[in-house]
Amino acid sequence: MLMRAAVLTEYGKPMEIHEADISDPGPGEVRVQVKASGVCGSDLKAIDGKSPVVSRLPFILGHESAGIVESVGAGVSAVKPGDHVVVSMSGPCGRCPACGAGRFHLCSGPDRIATIMGGPPRVHLDGVETRRFIGIGSFAEYAVVREAACVKIAKDAPFDAMCLLACGVITGVGAVLNVARVEHGAAVLVVGCGGVGLNVIQGAVLAGATTIIAADVAEQKLKLAERFGATHTLIPADLPAQVAEIVRGGVDHAFDVTGVPGVLASAFAATAPGGTTVMVGSPPQGRPAQIEPGLLFASRRLMGTQGGDSAPHRDLPMLAALAQQGRLDLSGLISERLPLERINEAVEHTRQGAVARTVITF
Repeated sequence: MLMRAAVLTEYGKPMEIHEADISDPGPGEVRVQVKASGVCGSDLKAIDGKSPVVSRLPFILGHESAGIVESVGAGVSAVKPGDHVVVSMSGPCGRCPACGAGRFHLCSGPDRIATIMGGPPRVHLDGVETRRFIGIGSFAEYAVVREAACVKIAKDAPFDAMCLLACGVITGVGAVLNVARVEHGAAVLVVGCGGVGLNVIQGAVLAGATTIIAADVAEQKLKLAERFGATHTLIPADLPAQVAEIVRGGVDHAFDVTGVPGVLASAFAATAPGGTTVMVGSPPQGRPAQIEPGLLFASRRLMGTQGGDSAPHRDLPMLAALAQQGRLDLSGLISERLPLERINEAVEHTRQGAVARTVITF
């Protein structure tokens, strides 16, 4: 089947719209007609040649997506043609030791590991294999994905909002509920108020945090943070001191959504004894974070997360239900909707920090 796709053929260069050939789904696979795909910071890292999973070009990026099941391969029983689905970033195998322990985000099954590195060859451009970002590649009209990655949603749910659940929302909210396990009445610091950071704030509201401090260098993002539930905002300078002026002794939980090692250290220093800091943003390879070791003696904890430590078939339906109940604002996260032909504009807007999320709609 022929489809249009935005293809990265050279690092640091704009993607090009091409007509590519996508295969029929194999055993255990599903072909999804992509209806919406969010543009994420992970896509920008891949464009810049800084993603460990994009090692060979050409490549189709995009992973935050939702659409309609077009066809299924042999043995698929969870979904059928016509079903509306969110495509999860991580379809766990359910059989490896990590899955057996309920740690689905750490699945080490061979199918999932192969998927992370681009998946089996399912798309070709002029006869050349075109790999797909974490086995999805949703900057295209269709995607062939593993059955385990498909999570059904209601047919009246808007695709442009639902696609955001797949990455930005599940990562941000999951960091709060699954990783830090923020308590009712807690004080929270969120550094970096882009698409994922805003969802950390939403997660803190859901958890019942009463003090939510949002920090960012861009004032327009701080205004968005207030809309999503921040009780205080600040432009970081001396972060621990600034936080101490709001919460004496520091916050219970801090979240670094920037991926900048120095910010992580400052967020950690802004927590109270016994506090938790979660690194949500992806840090650059080979750059250590300089943590003051004395702070650890006061039982402070430093943690990381992978996609909000989520179990997609548990968490995505829950998040979709919260959105339908009006307790999770998805439409407010969408700054603009653009067609595939304007994908490079979407990337530039994201790079400039001018948007919370840009969604490519088909």
